Amino acid sequence: MEPQLATLAPSLPVGGDWITETKLDGYRLLARIEGGDVRLLTRGGHDWAAKFPTLVGELEALELSTAWLDGEIVMLTDGLPDFSALQNAMDARTSGDIVYFLFDLMYVDGEDLRRVPLWARRARLSQLLESAGEHLRFSEAFDAPAAAMFEAAASLGIEGLMLKRRDAHYESGRTQTWLKAKARLRQELVICGFTTRGGKDGEIGSLLLGYYDDGAKLVGAGSVGTGWSARTARDLLERLAPLETRESPYDVAATGSRRWSRRAPGGERWVRPQLVAEVEFAEWTADGVVRQASFKGLRLDKPAKTVAREGGKTSASEPPLALKITHPERVVDSSANITKADLVRYYASVAERMLPHLADRSVALVRAPAGIGGELFFQKHAERTGMPGLTIHDRALWPDHPPLLSVDTAEALISAAQMNAVEFHTWNSTIRRIDRPDRVIFDLDPGEGVKWAHVQEAAMLVRTLLEELDLKAWLKTSGGKGLHVVVPLAPRVGYDAVKAFSQTFVRHLAKTIPERFSATSGPSNRIKKVYVDYLRNGKGQTTAAAFSARARPGMGVSMPVSWEQLFELKSGAQWGVQTAR
Repeated sequence: MEPQLATLAPSLPVGGDWITETKLDGYRLLARIEGGDVRLLTRGGHDWAAKFPTLVGELEALELSTAWLDGEIVMLTDGLPDFSALQNAMDARTSGDIVYFLFDLMYVDGEDLRRVPLWARRARLSQLLESAGEHLRFSEAFDAPAAAMFEAAASLGIEGLMLKRRDAHYESGRTQTWLKAKARLRQELVICGFTTRGGKDGEIGSLLLGYYDDGAKLVGAGSVGTGWSARTARDLLERLAPLETRESPYDVAATGSRRWSRRAPGGERWVRPQLVAEVEFAEWTADGVVRQASFKGLRLDKPAKTVAREGGKTSASEPPLALKITHPERVVDSSANITKADLVRYYASVAERMLPHLADRSVALVRAPAGIGGELFFQKHAERTGMPGLTIHDRALWPDHPPLLSVDTAEALISAAQMNAVEFHTWNSTIRRIDRPDRVIFDLDPGEGVKWAHVQEAAMLVRTLLEELDLKAWLKTSGGKGLHVVVPLAPRVGYDAVKAFSQTFVRHLAKTIPERFSATSGPSNRIKKVYVDYLRNGKGQTTAAAFSARARPGMGVSMPVSWEQLFELKSGAQWGVQTAR
């Protein structure tokens, strides 16, 4: 079993029901118990049971026939996790004082708990550990606002917080239901080379660092020259010497380190990029290197190839609000306990990114005055909007119809959300060239029995055919079950031509790969097939805008993603109002 991993949160989540724990400063280990045998598995799959006989003995004493438990081993100094102390204890083989904080229980005595809500799994785990030895501890949650806890963690020098959705299932791999909020900049970096202290061979003087980018290229990240004792400096040199190589391992040298050529002209010595250092630092510079870095220890549990650059510190502040929210406590989605305040704050926080997709386009709003479980209605025109800030356009733009609306400012977006607008759907043309669409949208809507992998494959097939026609496309989740493939156009031809093209395109797909695609709407026509909706390309038709929430349980969000992310997606509603920020 692979562990569930958290996503770095740029800001604390707004609303929702989250469990808040301390971000522990140690090594992540999964405990596997089977027939009295205990294994302690690192993220890389190595069994460390032999290193920690005390922990193994206390796990055996739980008298479980089978179990999977998740937690982190730490050393406490004055009651706080101390990674350097943990490293020293492991190096000295004095593991008797190491504590195993357990925070999840995925399997016990034949019962698979991964689909059980987190709060229930933790309740079982807490009960299980009531009679455990002193080195097995339950990772307690804090009954306090996340912002207050985050401030307290920062003042104590703790790395940050873990925030987990109370109702979340246990899912291996990186997820949005577990978030890590960092009060300090700290991450793993690959050791790519070193210098010796004073030019002598006895001790390390500095470590040359790097990380892997999205293209699996090793990028320079500067260096670290403090944070170790003389003993650690000698130990690092002993570990690195056998890995020494003549040429730099970097694929991309750091901008501030151009002197590190393929062959080091100075005192730098290169190594094969196999070891990983835990480093704390003040900031990432504009040149892409760490500043004021301090070494915390080696990460023996993490393969170098998995090390990527992480973002900055988490912001504890709320997004700015343009309006005072009326009835902020009103529940919009009872399934996820999302309130009106959560929704308005979400739109306030993404306004800068969402407005380029909204501004100067006729909009249709899906409003939910009684929440998404009540009556929903579309509003396309300006009759009795009650929404200050929305732009009302000349009726001549679309004769024989009431005036069109557009959302052109952050004030208008928040005003609409204040008036219970949940979804924002836009035309494929701008107001200025209302009859000339500047995009084609293919809405991939899976029918009954379609696996998510087939939706992903369908998106790639659509992209491939478009590329054969020399057309570029970008991708976003729908916020519901499917995906949207968007083709930008120069606004030169009318809606009839664009719709005819999209119809021909979709019919060709359905004719060429009939076992996967359907060009005909209706549930009975898309069983085990992906329906590609081309009807959204007609005049007056709309599609949910990028970053729009959806009026469905969980309130997924339509999120732009790169094509490289396509096969990492787990659903068309992977991000929602509570996690998209």
